[in-house]
Amino acid sequence: MASYESFARVYDLFMDNIPYEEWGRYLCGLLRRYGVEDGLVLELGCGTGAMTEVLSDQGYDMIGVDNSVEMLEIAQEKKVQSGHDILYLLQDMREFELYGTVKAVVSVCDSMNYITDETELLEVFRLVNNYLDPGGIFIFDLNTVYKYEKILGDSVIAENREESSFIWENWYEEEEQINEYDLTLFIRREDGLYEKYEETHYQRAYEIEMVSRLLAKAGLVLEAVYDAFTMESPGADSERVYFIAREQGK
Repeated sequence: MASYESFARVYDLFMDNIPYEEWGRYLCGLLRRYGVEDGLVLELGCGTGAMTEVLSDQGYDMIGVDNSVEMLEIAQEKKVQSGHDILYLLQDMREFELYGTVKAVVSVCDSMNYITDETELLEVFRLVNNYLDPGGIFIFDLNTVYKYEKILGDSVIAENREESSFIWENWYEEEEQINEYDLTLFIRREDGLYEKYEETHYQRAYEIEMVSRLLAKAGLVLEAVYDAFTMESPGADSERVYFIAREQGK
């Protein structure tokens, strides 16, 4: 699973089109709909802490887990600015450890798609089940097969800004359901010159039926699957879906 390195420095710059507040309201609505009004919540793949901060604003006691030192450094800077009491842990979600259980676990912005092996995804689900309070809730999103096949796959995304520019090349391997992102960054230095960086990331597309089976195998009960930012069932052209699962006993 790739760890954001150079991209962490400009991640928030290029993600400023993501409506985190709006996404956060949707996520909080799901938490409350399924009985989590407050308490301790774990975010897996928290990145620079954008969503962690939003959930903290909404009154949740937050723990953020990510495997990128660079991303967590930025999250810590945001924590200092906001004054929120957030615990950040440098851990791989495939083997994360907590000192106790939490009311809910969340993971958004397709962090789960970075788990490209289904046995490893199953292990993440088992760990989530282990660290949830009795009856606790697990909410996560996934980019869909449709999105990789029809929208992202074999496309090139580029953006040019004064501080930094990027070229994001995508290749989707349909048989393995793996999308490769080749990311080229040009980041402006203090002397005005630009330095080039390259990173490669991999994400996997998962069928809803497979994810549902893995959740059940991990001991979690699937409560619902929604087309992202709605309360509707996913359609053939859904690009992102949200899963809600519940702990039912260790």
